[in-house]
Amino acid sequence: MLMKHLPIRTRLPAFLLVSLLALFGLFSGLQAQVPAPQAQIPVPAAPSVGATSFILVDFHSGHVLAEREPDSRVEPASITKLMTSYVAFSEIARGNLSLDDQVTISETAWRTQGSRMFVEVGSRVSVEDLLRGVIIQSGNDASVAIAEHLGGSEAVFASMMNQQAQALGMVNTNYVNSTGLPDPDQFTSARDSALLAAAIINDFPEFYSWYSEREFTYADIRQHNRNRLLWRDPSVDGLKTGHTSSAGYCLVTSASRDGMRLISVVMGTDSEEARATASQALLNYGFRFFETYQLYDAGEELRRERVWKGRDDEVGLGLVEPLFVTIPRGRYDALQAEVMLDSTLEAPLESGQRVGQLAIRLDGETVAARDLVTHQAIDQAGFFGRSADSVRLWFGGLFGSN
Repeated sequence: MLMKHLPIRTRLPAFLLVSLLALFGLFSGLQAQVPAPQAQIPVPAAPSVGATSFILVDFHSGHVLAEREPDSRVEPASITKLMTSYVAFSEIARGNLSLDDQVTISETAWRTQGSRMFVEVGSRVSVEDLLRGVIIQSGNDASVAIAEHLGGSEAVFASMMNQQAQALGMVNTNYVNSTGLPDPDQFTSARDSALLAAAIINDFPEFYSWYSEREFTYADIRQHNRNRLLWRDPSVDGLKTGHTSSAGYCLVTSASRDGMRLISVVMGTDSEEARATASQALLNYGFRFFETYQLYDAGEELRRERVWKGRDDEVGLGLVEPLFVTIPRGRYDALQAEVMLDSTLEAPLESGQRVGQLAIRLDGETVAARDLVTHQAIDQAGFFGRSADSVRLWFGGLFGSN
């Protein structure tokens, strides 16, 4: 992920453009830091993989590189445990939970079927061990123990999971349990699973390394992570497998190469090998044919623009968040950046006020667009200053009229 800057041009209202040309001239654009030319690689169609639905998305830009039925509601199986851990991480961040807290294992948790961590009823297990059991061993018993500890019951914890899903924008997801055991009212989508994976990586980097651990031993029982790509591809560092007879074999994967991070989700494949192969094919496709650049940083001053009727004549403009773009390899030189102001800038202006938009285009198509905001407040000028600018604006409107 490289930091680049594009030269920016500003689109102004027509009458003001004429006035500025006549009276003040144009502001100069930012100087481009243009990388060495690269050979353009034609982008083929995404690989055809044996999954009922899938998505491949760039973590930084959010750009979707490949997809099939990404919003179809499907059974999540143990992909559910991504939200189980996300809720637990959130409670730790809020100070409501500690990794050292001891959780008493209920008979309900102990009796939970499916993949297990093999905790014993009545024993006390640390939150850290339970979370590792959830993430690495995919323990259903550990998931229920966490759910009961945080929610009092698994049903209440499922409500907490759904609240988090709504906050993350997961519109095709509903949880009724913490494990992913089959239930007709429990579903998710490939796109929602990618959103959740990105949230884990972004919000809880201190815990993300757990998803790359290949094995975990508890009570002298060593179990391996079911994500085969952790052994095959050194760039893969997460996240979670899932499987039931009705859901098929699912896998949410993330990998990072040369600063570019991709997230792939495959749902409903036929075997462990099929989900690994499909995920690898998608990741290889994304890394081979696309590249991601950070064009501008949050708070960076992109422009200084003329302010009318203000105590200051100019205001700095920039973005609230960093701007990343994902484009076909070798196309950076074809990118164009343009500032589009909503109107002439007149005081008073508040700091952080939206005044326009920055658009990034490739071959005439907008590949990214972000709100442009002011970096500082500008107070109104006195009576004579406002009057002088009013006259200038009037002349500008006169010259620009048809």
